[in-house]
Amino acid sequence: MEDTDRRLVSGWQGRFYGDFTVGDVYKHPYGRTVTEEDNVWLTNLTMNLNPMHFNEPYAAGTEFGERLVNGLVVMALSVGMSVIDVSQNATANLGYDEVRHHAPVYHGDTIFAESEVVSKRESESRDHVGIVTTELRAYNQDDEKVLSLQRTNMMLKRKAVELSAARPPGWPEGVGTQPDDVDETE
Repeated sequence: MEDTDRRLVSGWQGRFYGDFTVGDVYKHPYGRTVTEEDNVWLTNLTMNLNPMHFNEPYAAGTEFGERLVNGLVVMALSVGMSVIDVSQNATANLGYDEVRHHAPVYHGDTIFAESEVVSKRESESRDHVGIVTTELRAYNQDDEKVLSLQRTNMMLKRKAVELSAARPPGWPEGVGTQPDDVDETE
């Protein structure tokens, strides 16, 4: 192995309040195929007793002809996809508004999500955060909108956080490669 200079480089640490601009759209990475297990687990966990989600003969007799994925599975999955772009640096999730399920989701559908910044303002009570509202839209593999909602988060301001390549958010001090272990730190 060649002798190379090693350095600690910061990875993605999420957006902070100042990084949001009204009108920006973030297409969240990856997408996720919804499995039968996803649906059954969350349906059972939340004690959702609608047989449309867990009773195949019942669901077969409906206009849909098969079980539907529980709407909370779709919502949780879509919101989860947005965290990397929207709320990785949120200190509080203040609410969900205007939740709409536009089309059914079936086992095997792949969900993709995007968020658009619809408003932002300074916090009136906390100078280290601002308030950001986004509209989250989720689509299936056929480009059919299946979910939309507005989400409001209390977002940290960059100046309130000590960013470090050696200690990114969530890492305890002293774990992994440290500045003394490499030639330089970015």
